[in-house]
Amino acid sequence: MENLPSEICMKIFCLLDYHHLAVAQQVCRKWKVVASDNGLWCNLFKERWGGDHAAFYAPIGSKSWKDVYEVQDRCDRIGVGLKIIREGSDYYLVHQGEIERHLGSRVTAQRCHSEIDFSEETSLAQERSCRGILDKILFFIGDLEVASAQAKRSRVM
Repeated sequence: MENLPSEICMKIFCLLDYHHLAVAQQVCRKWKVVASDNGLWCNLFKERWGGDHAAFYAPIGSKSWKDVYEVQDRCDRIGVGLKIIREGSDYYLVHQGEIERHLGSRVTAQRCHSEIDFSEETSLAQERSCRGILDKILFFIGDLEVASAQAKRSRVM
């Protein structure tokens, strides 16, 4: 595959949907470059949401069509309001489809809580304890969002 010209890769990648194109980017460096082509993602955007939306949502500044596609797809999946979402074991704060902040992951939070050394100063232990409670609340809200989204989808069908 390394000897395959980029033009042929591009013709093949034009036939892929967004999911398979994102997977192709993970194969090797060459495929990552070719599959990140702005024209490919622009065409995918136009196919999914139409030319009028593409003109309205055209990337500004350093954003690429792939970035615009991901934001629009996230808006379709979770809405445009302020949400806490879970992707894998990571939690994010999202507003209007844009990831505003990475809140952390359940794995990291569990590891931090198990490493608390109670011989430290009391204030540091209390701070970690409070942070642990906040993490649990955020993760609970994220889990609730995921569960309610799945329930809404099953009710619609």
